[in-house]
Amino acid sequence: MNKLRILLAEDHETIRDGLKLLINSQPGMEVIAEADNGQTAIQLSKELLPDVIVMDVSMPKLNGIQATRKLKESCPELKVLILTRHKESGYLQQLLASGASGYVLKQSKSAELLRAIQAVADGLMYLDPGVTENAVSRLRESSGRAPQRTEPHASLSAREIDVLRLIALGYINKEVADQLNLSIKTVEAHRAKAMQKMGFKSRVEVVRYAILKDWLSE
Repeated sequence: MNKLRILLAEDHETIRDGLKLLINSQPGMEVIAEADNGQTAIQLSKELLPDVIVMDVSMPKLNGIQATRKLKESCPELKVLILTRHKESGYLQQLLASGASGYVLKQSKSAELLRAIQAVADGLMYLDPGVTENAVSRLRESSGRAPQRTEPHASLSAREIDVLRLIALGYINKEVADQLNLSIKTVEAHRAKAMQKMGFKSRVEVVRYAILKDWLSE
């Protein structure tokens, strides 16, 4: 089995060495290149076309958001996983809008980073649970209110919007059911109906729409 080829962009050498050691300890992953600034990350990514780019936000020359945006403009097939200490939901929206496929907190456990790398490599969106906790709390408080918006080509119920929001925030059906006090079958039914109404084929489309509607920062 071929290993996942990871490009590691992090300006702090000590942190970068630790991340490299962690990733290389996994039988299915290897760090193929390192960058200590955004410009170098872009150059190496274009040359090597790694499976996943683990991109720190705070770097010299170009920060992670700027580097990700430029990379996705020229090489949209590249997958970027953002690594940062920031938890703010507004910051999350900026990162996803830049084209990143995921977002992991530096303070999370090592297993979270490895899980995120694999998910992004598999073509999924990945949001660190630590990032979405506050947003989910606000969603639960307001889940009983009807939406004050008109959808362009479908009429979603309040509960269908609740389900789509949580899906966009990275939760699987069972977790959505727990958050909204519903059965898994009911969540699956709401999800299927909502995605049919909106013409969505994947979770990536749900996340993009959530960003457009500003669902991740409400």
